[in-house]
Amino acid sequence: MKFSFRGKMRSLFRPLSEWLPSYCPQWLMADFVAGFTLAAYAIPVSLAYAGLAGLPPQVGVYGYLLGGIGYALLGSSRQLAIGPTSAISLMVASSVGALAGGDPVRYQQIASLIAFAVAVLCIIAWFFKLSLLVRLVSDSVLVGFKAGAGLTIIMTQLPSLLGVAGGGHGFFDRAVKIFGQLPHGQPLVLSIGALAFLMLLVGERFWPGKPIGLGVVALSILAASIIGLPALGVPVTGLIPEGLPNFTLPSLGIVESDDLFPIAAGCLLLAYIEGVSAARSFATKHGYSLDVRQEFLGLGAANLVAAFGQGYPVAGGLSQSAVNDAAGAKTPLALIFCSVALALCLIFFTGVLANLPKAVLAAIVFAAVYKLVDVRAMVRMWQISRIDFYAAAVALIAVLLLGILQGILLAALASVLLLLARASQPNVAFLGRLPGTGRYSDIARHEAIEKLVGILAFRPEASLLYINAEAIFEKVLDALRKSPDAKLVACDLSASPFIDLGGARMLLELHDELANRDVKFCIVGAHGQLRDLLRAFG
Repeated sequence: MKFSFRGKMRSLFRPLSEWLPSYCPQWLMADFVAGFTLAAYAIPVSLAYAGLAGLPPQVGVYGYLLGGIGYALLGSSRQLAIGPTSAISLMVASSVGALAGGDPVRYQQIASLIAFAVAVLCIIAWFFKLSLLVRLVSDSVLVGFKAGAGLTIIMTQLPSLLGVAGGGHGFFDRAVKIFGQLPHGQPLVLSIGALAFLMLLVGERFWPGKPIGLGVVALSILAASIIGLPALGVPVTGLIPEGLPNFTLPSLGIVESDDLFPIAAGCLLLAYIEGVSAARSFATKHGYSLDVRQEFLGLGAANLVAAFGQGYPVAGGLSQSAVNDAAGAKTPLALIFCSVALALCLIFFTGVLANLPKAVLAAIVFAAVYKLVDVRAMVRMWQISRIDFYAAAVALIAVLLLGILQGILLAALASVLLLLARASQPNVAFLGRLPGTGRYSDIARHEAIEKLVGILAFRPEASLLYINAEAIFEKVLDALRKSPDAKLVACDLSASPFIDLGGARMLLELHDELANRDVKFCIVGAHGQLRDLLRAFG
């Protein structure tokens, strides 16, 4: 039993046991620089995302500080950076408000409890090896979902950028209210936000990977203090409590599990998909393997530590990970250095953030999320694959109409339906002979092909399943009506790796239908497993 326990613990901490013993001394300075660079990036972004989530600004910093420590212990990526993300922040804002009943203390308790529930779901997903199920969400649906989330986030930040009250529920309701409040906007606030956004874009263009956001924040605080922007009516962050987070047990039972776990499941789906996608790109770049199942444990550990430290759900994001990688991160030790830097900031430097204009934070969110609205990808899908475009459009509209949580769940459903739709309409190639050879190919793809006399040969280019059996049956009968002289129908199953009972029943019905028309039927090219099932079916 003792040996088994040690083996299990070694398995859980396998990523740490792989990179730590082989750590090179020359990596230490690279990880140190990357960690402090990441902290410089994380400070303004975490403040902005906490505001987006409806939480005190320091809670966003807690997410980076604590989440990075948890992931460094169990995560398998060496460059992935963990912290609050825009989509999860918006999901918390749209879901927790109704549960909190206007109580800010209860609001923060529920947000931390959601992080704890995400950690629990991560352990369950790791135990049951559910990484395959999470990957069922297609890339096309994610494009639509991200576009919808980006537009929704932008709409939530427009009031801070324009200096208006805002309000409303949902994308379109907010848009109507903001439009009605435009005459009451504050030009000075808009000018500050627009200038900050322009500076962020220019910095990203000419100094990619550098903590431009921190520089913009520093300049805006300096300008606000010298000019006296708060006295001119410009909203600012205000005093941020100094000190490290207090570790407490999440308030279990504060909300019903029926209300809690759907939100946590949506956060997990978002966090895992975005985190694994980013981690894979860096693993490929640096030539090491990523354990997608282990990522559940890394994500779970990050959220568990964040939950005990009064944070809210965290995830691995591409933008912060790109900063970490560009700064030279070699191992997850960079996340530990980042946490140290953020801890020092919380202890000694929170006072300097009091005069930070909220319009600058809105500009930081704008700069982080505007790329989510990928118009070029939508246009490309329209040109190449309409079914992918429609799936992306469904996800986009679902987020705008129903909100972020319902949108991601509907997007996951749309991915499954897209998969079924593709499987239900397989290509059926009707074959002819290539001139001068004994080979056969698709008539529709070769102009000079020789048609078979008295024979209709077809090849389903997919597994024969209950969801596509009827479509194949109808296509064959339609082709038979156009070939009245056919006396033999040949079914080539060489491109069908699998067949279920529905597919076998369809072949039997096709045989009976052809027999009634005095047309013979034969099957060629079937693999061994297919032949066994067909014989068993009779």
